[in-house]
Amino acid sequence: MKPQEIQELIDFISKSGLDEVNIETSDFKIAVKKHSAVQQVAQEAAPRAASQQAPAPAQATPAAQPQKPAAPQKEEASRYIEIKSPMIGTFYRSPNPESEDFVKPGDAVKPGQTVCIVEAMKLFNEIESEVSGTIVKILVDNASPVEYDQPLFLVDPA
Repeated sequence: MKPQEIQELIDFISKSGLDEVNIETSDFKIAVKKHSAVQQVAQEAAPRAASQQAPAPAQATPAAQPQKPAAPQKEEASRYIEIKSPMIGTFYRSPNPESEDFVKPGDAVKPGQTVCIVEAMKLFNEIESEVSGTIVKILVDNASPVEYDQPLFLVDPA
């Protein structure tokens, strides 16, 4: 099975809503699982936070004030374009530890320019920019695991 076919299979499974898929043929065996434990923890944490905030109605007014400054940050962030990971793997900023990073904040990028590498199943996949602009922020630490469709970079298209 080719890497592109595997990636398409993973994309299909993630969109299907299935939690686990096992495929076995005479040539290969593949098992894909979603990490549902993270979702359960997040769902359990939300009711606890709501129950802690409910007894103190006086806190509702101060909580509303910090949200007002957050709106301009969202507007500012919305003008940036995200370069997202096309696959699950490990994020690398440079081709090898001795080399310089592909891009740094402040660098100009253009479509087709390599911005990072994502290692998946011992294959090093160069991730190319699909937009032109300036790198504003790198959202992932070097050698960190990344998920499918996870934002990696913020690009200012101006």
